[in-house]
Order: sequence, then C-alpha cells, then structure tokens
Amino acid sequence: MPGDRPRGARIGGASPHNGRVSTTSLPSPDRAAELRTALLAAGFTADGLLDLLGAPAYAALARSETVPALRATRGRGDGPLASLVRLFLLRQPESYANAAAALPVEAALTDGWLRRQGDEVYATVDVRPYGGPDGEDWFIVSDLGCAVGGAGGIGSREEGVVLGVGGASTTLAGITVRIPVATALDLGTGSGIQALHAAQHATRVTATDVNPRALEFTRLTLALSGAPEAELLLGSLFAPVGDATYDLIVSNPPFVISPGARLTYRDGGMGGDDLCRTLVQQAGDHLNPGGYAQFLGNWQHVEGEDWHDRVRSWVPRGCDAWIVQRDVQDVTQYAELWLRDAGDHRTDPAEYARRYEEWLDEFEARKTKAVGFGWITLRRSDAEEPSIVVEEWPHSVEQPLGDAVLAHFTRQDYLRGHDDAALLEARFVLAEEVVQEQVGAPGAEDPEHVVLRQNRGMRRATKVDTVGAGFAGVCDGSLTAGRILDAIAQLVQEDPIVLRDRTPEAIRMLVEQGFLEPVER
Repeated sequence: MPGDRPRGARIGGASPHNGRVSTTSLPSPDRAAELRTALLAAGFTADGLLDLLGAPAYAALARSETVPALRATRGRGDGPLASLVRLFLLRQPESYANAAAALPVEAALTDGWLRRQGDEVYATVDVRPYGGPDGEDWFIVSDLGCAVGGAGGIGSREEGVVLGVGGASTTLAGITVRIPVATALDLGTGSGIQALHAAQHATRVTATDVNPRALEFTRLTLALSGAPEAELLLGSLFAPVGDATYDLIVSNPPFVISPGARLTYRDGGMGGDDLCRTLVQQAGDHLNPGGYAQFLGNWQHVEGEDWHDRVRSWVPRGCDAWIVQRDVQDVTQYAELWLRDAGDHRTDPAEYARRYEEWLDEFEARKTKAVGFGWITLRRSDAEEPSIVVEEWPHSVEQPLGDAVLAHFTRQDYLRGHDDAALLEARFVLAEEVVQEQVGAPGAEDPEHVVLRQNRGMRRATKVDTVGAGFAGVCDGSLTAGRILDAIAQLVQEDPIVLRDRTPEAIRMLVEQGFLEPVER
C-alpha cells in the first residue's frame, strides 16, 4: 500500500460548516485562464518536466523527493520552465525578474498564487502538471510541499492539509468507468482530481468535502486545468447532497483505520472500517438505475471472521458488486506505514513509541489481525439475484481499467441470463491476447497442467484441463459450445452427454473471468 494514500478530506465526523463554500484565503481562480496560458507556453507540463529533469529526477519528484529535481534545474539554466519548477514544485524562492519572464507575475501576486519578499517571490500553493488520459495538460493544486508523502512524511501535520496526486488518486481514476453520464459525484474531493476526470464525461459534476479548503483547492484545480466548474458542497458523507441521485459516484475517502481522527485527509473519524462500510451501504440510495459507484477502501481482517463475508455484507440492496483486495498488511506493517506517512518516525523516539502503541492497542481491542486495501465497484441493477464478486488479486494489472470494469458487469448480466442449457447453445470467441502455457517436466509427453493467461486488463491466469484448453482454442464464434464439446468428446473418446453435463461450469468460469466473450447472434 505505500503510495496509496487517500486524498479526500474527512467525511465521517461532524462539521461546523454547512452549505456552499466561498473562496477566502487561497488564490483566486478569476484569472486562472491567463495563468494557464503562461504555464503551457513555458512548457510546464508533464512531458515538459520529463524533458527538463530526466527520468530519475522526474520519478523522484513524484515521490516528493526534491533534491534530484533541484540539481537538474541548476544544471539547465534559468529559463522559464526551470523557474516554474523551482517555484511551484521545489518550494524555492525565485527572483522577481525570472518569475516575470515565466508568467504574468503581477496578476499572480494580486490573485495570491505568489507572494513577494524583497526582490524574490514565493509560491503559495503546489501546482503540479498532470497528464490527462487523452493527452490533456492539467494542473493539480494542493498545499505547498504536500503533493505526496516522501521519506519524511507529508511535510505538514496540520489537520486540514490538502494533498495532491498520489498512488491512490491515480488508481481510482484508472478504474473508474468512463462513459457519458448526466451527473457525477466526487465525494471527499480533496484537491479535485476525480472531479477533474469526471468533468470530461459528465454533464454536471458535484464535489463534496468536510474540509472547506479542499473545496477551494478543487475550484483552483478545475479552473487552472481549463475544466468546467463543479457544484461544490460542504459536509460529511452524503449529507450535503440530500436525496439526490447520480449516474456515477467516486470516492477516495479517508479510509485509514487509525486510533483517532488526527489528519483530515486520511483519518475518517469513525472506528475501525466503519467509514468505508457506511459509505458503501449508503451509496445504493444515491445511484440512478444502471449507475456506478466506485471507491477505494481499507477493511479489517478480524480474528475468527472471513474478510470476504465482511465486505460482502456492506453491499446495498439492489446493487451488483465487484470487490477486489489488492494488498493486505499485518497490523505492525500498517501502523508503521501511516506513522511514516505523518512523519512520526522523525519525531522523539518516545513519542513515536507512544503513537505506535496507540495503533496496536486499537487493533487489539477490535481483534484485528491485518488490514486489506482494495477497490469496490457497485452497479445499481435492481436484479432479483444480484452478482457480488469478492476476490483477491494482488498481481499487476493494466491501467486504465474502466473498460474492464464495464466488461465485468456486462458478463455478469450475460451469465445471470443464461442457464447451462443456454450456454451450450451459445457461441464464444477467445478474448484478444490470451495465451496458453503448458507446464510440466522437461521432455514429458503430456503437460502437468495448462494455463490460460491474459495480457490485457486484469491479466488473469487460470488452470484448465485439456478439454478446457481445447475448447477455448477452438472458440471462434462459428460453432455452438455444445457442438464443440461433441467434437472434443469424439476426439478423446468420451461420452458426449457426460462431457456436456460437466463442462458448463468451466465455460461459466472462463466467461466470468473474461477469457471467453459471447458472440451476439
């Protein structure tokens, strides 16, 4: 889970604020278009940074390690791009003259993007270039020095700090279904990256957060990225939207299971995994028919309880669900991760030990032996027999996965509507880029087992017997499954009736996991 930090502000506790929020202490977005033009003209983009800094320094900057990038800017002169990197990413002062050569400095000073001290100017916020899925040049605005956590932690222990883009943010953006929708909700928006993505395919975007500064940052992110404005609402969980419903709900919530609500961006203010459970359970009432809700989350592995059953119980009535556990850590690893995230390992050793004890006390009280991290996708189907798939898949996947998520639920609909007899009358084709691997001792006449492996999407692998491998290899859409099995039965000298009786379960598995695709008649 390193790098997979939640980015939404706390949405589980009470807030003294209600209703809409107005920008107060952060930069004004009024002339963001003018600033955006200057940033683009200077090459202050994801590609421009890579060219200027080189791959190692660029990768280090993504981890909030600034020394390699600072060395790279020193070696590449004082051009506008180097000046902007030092200002907005490296927290370095820049001469007024250099800043004026890179952007409309007086407007930036007036609107609060910069502050002046003598002949030098300083950035007031972190402005980070971010490449959109279709090559868009976007900018994520967050608290200065808090884009992601580096080796020393997030760089700030202030409760209301707003972080920028990290591993969790990009993971959620990658798995989100990207189809045109009328309405989208980004719940716990943080610096606004999910709202920014949603604005590309939703007619109306609503973003909520319990932290008013997070909403201000979202406004800045959208404006500086040239995206449409969003409806910004202040409050906890679904309270700000009342009984409104949406076609898409996304949330990278403060999912950390911690002993108290210490840091707003990560600690949800509820005990254990109650925040994630509440978020998932309430989402069903706010989805339009056919709508999707997608979250990242943590869940407890409790002594004497199956974690599959725990998260399955969260799924609201009327919703299909696909829940994937991507990682699991024992409680000591988990506590150390988030103590480092806050920079506690750099404090007084006695204070660090005290906080560590608090985490372990919390887990012991809840009989928690480990913590899982993963993705939760709901779809409002209102089916009488909803499809709920809970699985563990810690292996590498191919992002973006939005199309794979859509395909998963399409396959569930197909299988729900086809019994074994209907499957035998159906036609299938082998999915693209599926390969077959035979595993066995060198020189052996027959393999010990056969593996089908995907090279796209979830990149699954599954063992099949020789009949399953032969069946999959023949599927080209021209023959029904039953006809193929009859031919295989004759080839292997097996009773075709017996083969027809025992094979639909294997066909169902190959379809469910995406190895076989049904052919529409």
